[in-house]
Amino acid sequence: QVQLQESGGGSVEAGGSLRLSCAASGSTVSPYCMGWFRQAPGKGREEVARFYYDGERRYYVESVKGRFTISQDNASKTLYLQMNSLNPEDTAMYYCAAGASYCSGAPPVFWGQGTQVTVSS
Repeated sequence: QVQLQESGGGSVEAGGSLRLSCAASGSTVSPYCMGWFRQAPGKGREEVARFYYDGERRYYVESVKGRFTISQDNASKTLYLQMNSLNPEDTAMYYCAAGASYCSGAPPVFWGQGTQVTVSS
């Protein structure tokens, strides 16, 4: 079992920045693929970014490319999402997710509770 705890959400004006963190705890035996999803009111959940456990590959949804950066600190088992040039369309609940087969195309198995990001114009 893996427990995920997000932090770092908040309210910012358009053009601002936030850094989300996701602390992982629990099983540390298996390597887990980790990523960030978001869900805006009235919309489905969308994958935002994925960090491949080879440490080299990243995936970003087109709408955040060049603005968001996903990274991971293996020592502290923490996943980050640096979000720059935020716009109101980025307003959503952001979730951290993980799974052993997630990077192979399977849906994540473990989810955090989410952290709210609100961007005002």
